[in-house]
Amino acid sequence: MSKAKRLIDILLFVSAKKKFTAQEIADTFHISVRTVHRYLLDLSDMGLPIYAEQGRHGGYTVLSNAILPPILFTEEEAVAIFFAFQSLHYYRDLPFNTEIQSVSQKLYESLQKEAKKKVDTLQSYIAFWNPKRAITTPLLTDVLEAIINQSQLHIHYESKSGITSKHIQPIGVYAHDGLWYMPALLLSSERILLFRVDRIKGIKVGETNRKTTMNLQQWLETDYEPQQPIRLYVELSSEGVRQCLSEPHLEKAVVRHSDGTGYIDTIIDQHELHFNSSLFFRLGQHAIVKEPQALIQLLRQHAHELLAIYPEPKEPQ
Repeated sequence: MSKAKRLIDILLFVSAKKKFTAQEIADTFHISVRTVHRYLLDLSDMGLPIYAEQGRHGGYTVLSNAILPPILFTEEEAVAIFFAFQSLHYYRDLPFNTEIQSVSQKLYESLQKEAKKKVDTLQSYIAFWNPKRAITTPLLTDVLEAIINQSQLHIHYESKSGITSKHIQPIGVYAHDGLWYMPALLLSSERILLFRVDRIKGIKVGETNRKTTMNLQQWLETDYEPQQPIRLYVELSSEGVRQCLSEPHLEKAVVRHSDGTGYIDTIIDQHELHFNSSLFFRLGQHAIVKEPQALIQLLRQHAHELLAIYPEPKEPQ
């Protein structure tokens, strides 16, 4: 039997046993204790976390029971996995960031010379770019652990009205545009709200016996139903169409004419008016809002505030 095959067999054996002696391995595989010690050193060098206990009743303990057996990848599969990890490179904060870097390095080092050359070349031409935010998300890992444990959270959350306390049941977290978001059930009203994880300033883990009625994937695929529905009707120039097609929350609502112009006629929630007012104010003449009147008033307010900052210069006497 080859040494590689023997090492794999011993790896599977010790991972299942967790605690063992060199004599147990020697008896199981019909090899000498001296050879067992040599194999265990090889496995330790390969990354298997083994702790040796000295003394008459000593032996070995695998410090982690989450050891996976070796998996054989084709060269293309290994390159694909490497670049999957690289797609996360531009996020400032990631759960398991140290482990991701470790796996990426192990994958790269395991590649043959030609495959490494291919990876090095591709990295010069391919990037999975996200804006690298200066905003930190220090509680991301803590939030994720609470979600995995299906725990309720008491959070201190920073918003326009200041820091408030919320009692929530998180559904999950997802990354978008360089930021992390968390939909969660607000337990005081049974409404699902969306929180930015970087704005969570403190958490306290609560009960773990309550579950939401949906998981993150279901929430992402659920059609949004406004709590306070209001009609949004906007006429768009061709540039307005192009810009609005780049906005995820408006993309599906854009109707394009044959000449490139178009319009938006959809239902939004009233609490989204302030968010949309900033977008349409930026688009200026390329997005003419017809409804609702409340949004038109917000746009007029933005214009007056800007004119107050930049008044007409006085004519010289």
